[in-house]
Amino acid sequence: MIYKLFRTPEWNALRADGTTLGAPIDVDDGYIHFSTADQVAETAAKHFAGVEGLWLIAVEDASVGDNLRWEVSRGGAEFPHLYAPLRDDQVAWAKPLPLDDGRHVFPDDLE
Repeated sequence: MIYKLFRTPEWNALRADGTTLGAPIDVDDGYIHFSTADQVAETAAKHFAGVEGLWLIAVEDASVGDNLRWEVSRGGAEFPHLYAPLRDDQVAWAKPLPLDDGRHVFPDDLE
């Protein structure tokens, strides 16, 4: 499973349109940034600190096939990057990420 963080308007646009090229940073970089279960909380803290209305989107990595590449990013860690539009039917589930004392609260069962 890989994870994407979307602001509410970005999540609503995917649901309405059926596909997305991601957030503005994804469009600029030419791929959709994802994180693993071990990386996603750090991604939220680094890029979305204090942002309300955030959604955690889970995608089975097998569902995106050969368009997924694992590339070295911060600290030498490999991050999953999707080089194709994300389709709504590839989303396994989506959950809102509430804030508690300025930090996002993640589900305990991320895999």
